[in-house]
Amino acid sequence: MRIQFNDEPLECTAGLTLAALLAQLDQGKAGAALAVNQTIIPRDQWSNHLLREGDTILLFQAIAGG
Repeated sequence: MRIQFNDEPLECTAGLTLAALLAQLDQGKAGAALAVNQTIIPRDQWSNHLLREGDTILLFQAIAGG
């Protein structure tokens, strides 16, 4: 299955959840937010949200500053 992750094409197995994808990519850090097809997915739904062919995933990392 082909998806886009942070604007990069990525091949992954069908039936993969957001949580599993982040674990594979070592990206599940605290302070992260995810959007799938321009819709924010709450962290408590990552383990249930199944990825689909052609999904576009953007990972945002919160940055403190001021």
